[in-house]
Amino acid sequence: MGKCPDCGAWESLDSHRVDPASEKDPFRPAAGWARDDDPAGLPANPARSLSEVREDAQTVSRLPTGIEEFDRVLGGTHGSAGGPRGLVPGSAILIGGEPGIGKSTLLLQAANAWAAGGVRSLYVTSEESAEQVKMRSSRVGGIQPSPPRRAAEEMFVLADTNLSRVLEQARCVRPAVLIVDSIQMIYKSDLPAGPGSVTQVRRCATDLVSLAKTTGTAVVLVGHVTKDGTLAGPRLLEHLVDAVLAFEGDRYHAHRIVRAVKNRYGTTLEIGLFEMTAAGLREAPEGAGVAAVACTEKPRPGSAVCPIINGTRCVLVEVQALTATGFLGAAKRKCSGIDPNRLAMLIAVLEQHAQLRLADRDVFASSVGGLRIADPGADLALLLAIAGSHHRRALAPATAVFGEVGLGGEVRPVGHADQRVAEAVRMGFSRVILPRASVPTITPRAGLELAGVATIDQAIEQLG
Repeated sequence: MGKCPDCGAWESLDSHRVDPASEKDPFRPAAGWARDDDPAGLPANPARSLSEVREDAQTVSRLPTGIEEFDRVLGGTHGSAGGPRGLVPGSAILIGGEPGIGKSTLLLQAANAWAAGGVRSLYVTSEESAEQVKMRSSRVGGIQPSPPRRAAEEMFVLADTNLSRVLEQARCVRPAVLIVDSIQMIYKSDLPAGPGSVTQVRRCATDLVSLAKTTGTAVVLVGHVTKDGTLAGPRLLEHLVDAVLAFEGDRYHAHRIVRAVKNRYGTTLEIGLFEMTAAGLREAPEGAGVAAVACTEKPRPGSAVCPIINGTRCVLVEVQALTATGFLGAAKRKCSGIDPNRLAMLIAVLEQHAQLRLADRDVFASSVGGLRIADPGADLALLLAIAGSHHRRALAPATAVFGEVGLGGEVRPVGHADQRVAEAVRMGFSRVILPRASVPTITPRAGLELAGVATIDQAIEQLG
């Protein structure tokens, strides 16, 4: 119609499309999930004062996987009244990593462990068939329950990419944990965009998170990463979920690291250490094992072992450095697993306070095992590795080093000094170079030699 029948104006009518889905509540549970106190299916969630909210509502029942390194990253207070570590019911977890890094293997092992413990899980695979998942489950150990038949019945596998069918199967199975591998392949048929697009990923993730919040099912999503190593899809995806876990490591090396980038139910300082084997991922709580080897091998110039703190754990890491002939004004400064700004600062401190000529030397530094070091307590180890490589002098066998280096050339104390020393002794080290101010705080131990240093000059004198 070109003319409005009410006011008589011409060209004043605009088209308006009515969307039937606009009246639907996105947080309305699916059929079959209605609460007993609300037959209509809408959640009875009135506003309450803070004093009426029970503190134990979210802490009484975590779902531990039995994989201690994975549970450590998920959070929790192990061994206290707050409950064990593990997955929080009703939470949404996003796991990202490079292709072939081991995301699916880790989650399949976790699903097997949940099923063996009597926790029902639904593994939705959008990239593999159910038979492929069965073969991989057998390869990584499968379910070893007691009794075996009953536990195997607690794990369900669904090979589908349609979100409606996934939600329908979740309604029928009623799992405690829903694993979606991966979210980029899931699609809603009523959206015109293709699978993996921003619109599809956002809507599918929103519906799955709504499922988690309204039914108490813990949802674990696997996300792809871009060429830059960041999670693919909209940034909103990371804001929707409760925790974002990053799976790091080189697919051509055995060791893997799981760290929390975001975690509403725990700290983001914890890391989980794994080793990829033919039978799946194996926990490696001792780290990459390089520290235990370093204390028995022949001393090498440019190498130092440092106990670093990550969350509540102490891990021994070998720091290596190499100085080579370069060109004045174009010297290279390359590092792997170490902050490049920290490396540049330590090189400047060595030139200014230790009279090392490094302006025309290429300096390369790395942390062995793929662990990224952010602890300032590794400053002294990196400094001695650079100085040792430059002078071709090595530390004495079975020697560990830690301490923070200031711009004035002083060695400053760091936190958890006694825990660092205890871990070094447990790993077979008998000599520790540490800040002099931290020596009185160390518990005496048989066969342990403490070398306290106050300046970097005194530390460099410890090189053989």
